[in-house]
Amino acid sequence: MAIYTCGHTTPDSDSICSAIALAYLLKKTGRDAIPARQGEPNPETKFILEKFGFEAPELKTEFSGCELFITDYSDKGQAPKDIDEAIVVGIVDHHKLGDITTSSPLECWIRPVGCTNTIVKEMYDYHGVEIPKDIAGIMMCAILSDTVIFKSPTCTDIDIKVVRELAEICGIEDFGSLGMEMFKVKSQVQGVPARDLILRDYKPFDMHGSAVGIGQLEVVDLSIFDDVKSDLQADLEIFRDVNNLHTACLLLTDIMQEGSEVLVSSVDSSIFEKAFDKKLENGKVWLDGCLSRKKQIIPFLEPAFS
Repeated sequence: MAIYTCGHTTPDSDSICSAIALAYLLKKTGRDAIPARQGEPNPETKFILEKFGFEAPELKTEFSGCELFITDYSDKGQAPKDIDEAIVVGIVDHHKLGDITTSSPLECWIRPVGCTNTIVKEMYDYHGVEIPKDIAGIMMCAILSDTVIFKSPTCTDIDIKVVRELAEICGIEDFGSLGMEMFKVKSQVQGVPARDLILRDYKPFDMHGSAVGIGQLEVVDLSIFDDVKSDLQADLEIFRDVNNLHTACLLLTDIMQEGSEVLVSSVDSSIFEKAFDKKLENGKVWLDGCLSRKKQIIPFLEPAFS
C-alpha cells in the first residue's frame, strides 16, 4: 500500500511542497509514496510549482483505510474529516503539537523552526539521500515563504542555513529576489472574491472549546487592500456566522512595514482585545511587528479563551 503524504486543508506552499519532497524521500528509502493535497494551490504555490516544473499533487480529501504521513500540521481541525479512519504513519511539522492521536507508534519529526521543509531537508540528510534540483527549488521557496524571507520571528539560523544549501543545489544565486517575486505574486488580490481571499491561507482552531478561524494575507504593500477592505470585513462577518465561529480574524500582513492590520469578527471582541491589550476600531487593529500567526497570534489569543 502506498503512503500518502499530505498537508493541511487550505494548503499553502509549505504544505504542498513538503508533501512532494517527503514523497520523493520515502520512495528513495524504499517506501512507495504519493504526494497529495486537500485543496487548491494558492497563486504563490502555483508560481513555485510552475517555476520548477511540477504539476500540483493529487487532490484527495478522504483517507479512510489509507496510510498517511502528515505534513505541516497536527491539529484535527486541519485534517481530512475521516482522519480517525486513516492510518497515520508519521507527522513532520513545525507548529505546536495538536490533538491528532494514533493507535500505533508512528514516526514524528516536530521541530521549532520556521518551515516544515526545513525539517524535511534534515530528514534527507539523516537518510543520506541526495535532493534533486527541482525538489530543492520548491523546498527553498517554501522556506522563504514561511519565514517571510527571514523576517518572521519564527525564522531560525537552521532555516537560513538550509535555504543557502538548497539554493546551491538548485542553482539559484539571488534567492532574495526570487522571494520578493513570490510575494509580489502573493500580493495580487484585485478581482479576487472576498471569500477566496479569506480562505487563501486560513486555519481553524479549537481554543478551549471555542471555534476560532484565522486567515492571513501577506503582501508587499498594504494599500492594495484599500478598495477591498470593507468587502473583506463584511464577508468575514458572514463567514463567522455561517461557520458558527466564536471569532474569525484576517491578518493583512505588510512584509515591508513588518506589521499586520487584523480584521476581527467576534461574538465577544473583548477576548481579542484582552489578548493583545489593544482596542479594536471599527473591527480592526494594527499590530506592529506582527508577521507570524503561529508565534504572534495563537500563543496570545488561545490563553484568552481559557
